[in-house]
Amino acid sequence: MKTIQFREAVQQAMSEEMRKDESIYLMGEEVAEYNGAYKASKGMLDEFGPDRVIDTPISELGFSGIGIGSAMNGNRPIIEFMTFNFSLVGIDQIINNAAKIRQMSGGQFNCPIVFRGPTASAGQLGATHSQAFESWYANCPGLKVIVPSNPYDAKGLLKSAIRDDDPVIFMESEQMYGDKGEVPEEEYVIEIGKADIKREGTDVTIVSFGKIIKEAYKAADELEKDGISAEVIDLRTIRPMDHETIIESVKKTNRLVILEEAWPFGNISTEITYQVQAQAFDFLDAPIIKINTADTPAPYSPVLLKEWLPNSEDVVKAVKKVMYK
Repeated sequence: MKTIQFREAVQQAMSEEMRKDESIYLMGEEVAEYNGAYKASKGMLDEFGPDRVIDTPISELGFSGIGIGSAMNGNRPIIEFMTFNFSLVGIDQIINNAAKIRQMSGGQFNCPIVFRGPTASAGQLGATHSQAFESWYANCPGLKVIVPSNPYDAKGLLKSAIRDDDPVIFMESEQMYGDKGEVPEEEYVIEIGKADIKREGTDVTIVSFGKIIKEAYKAADELEKDGISAEVIDLRTIRPMDHETIIESVKKTNRLVILEEAWPFGNISTEITYQVQAQAFDFLDAPIIKINTADTPAPYSPVLLKEWLPNSEDVVKAVKKVMYK
């Protein structure tokens, strides 16, 4: 095992797959000459050349459409958005072409393409650059949605995403690119659609994903001091979702808290809440609590931003509430 940064894990996944398959290429703003806006494609232009690591104009609709068209014709593009906030400019191509072409063509075309880049907040970036889009894309049949939380998962899942014959939305975080973790030096992949129990527990289940799961880990450490054993599940894949792992955990702990960095209306935690009450209602000893951001656009002020984002203290309070303590 070697300790590397999240951005290095992403770069390794892309490079390893590109060495094996010449139909794979990377395209996006600043991915080539600048080595990526967050240096996730460092050195790739030198290795693969400008035909396979391609800088684009600031035109997400245009290069998303080019990528989708080339995927329909035998290539396997990786499209990088500098932030998924910018994907809104190209969302028509993603939703109405990439996600639907297999069905609309009666199976004559598939679309093996990966759209990747950072999602959600990243500090003082303002309301238009701090939005979480997991639930938006997961709402659309035909798309797979992945949100890793550490370098190991990022590399294994990205390799699986690149090999997948369906369009995959692969969401990262500007605040995770410098995170370090152990990653095997040998070949490995992680199956899409499988959650991971990051911490075993017996008293309460905490479900989360992406960078905000760090607050769940902090909360679990604090709860342990009070004799409360929290099981922490990292979803990793949002769609298809691994309901079974969540349900089995709730059957053991009888309590559920969901932590998600997204607005509270119609999000991933809402879907999890529905599935658990539908499949494990008789096992619940307390109402499910979901923890989200405040129901406003993200503020710019660091003081307000701290209040807007959920944190470990919110998780501790929620757990103690479902424990009736």
